[in-house]
Amino acid sequence: MARYDYRCSSCGTVFEVEHGMTERPSITCPECGGAADKVFNASGIEFKGSGFYNTDQRGGSSSTEATSGCSCENCPHSN
Repeated sequence: MARYDYRCSSCGTVFEVEHGMTERPSITCPECGGAADKVFNASGIEFKGSGFYNTDQRGGSSSTEATSGCSCENCPHSN
């Protein structure tokens, strides 16, 4: 089940309704009984802090350096 915001076209009240993603129920306003339309807004996910953007850098000495990988003799993996 997913939660969706609806806005009454008569009184402007915004309210939340829970229903399946594929359902298209006829929603009425709980305040005045008028018809309501789904409100489309940005995702509810909010990324805060560092580490979510490609411009972020790891700080301190805790970061690890990349290694060359394979150590086999006559390695076809190394260039």
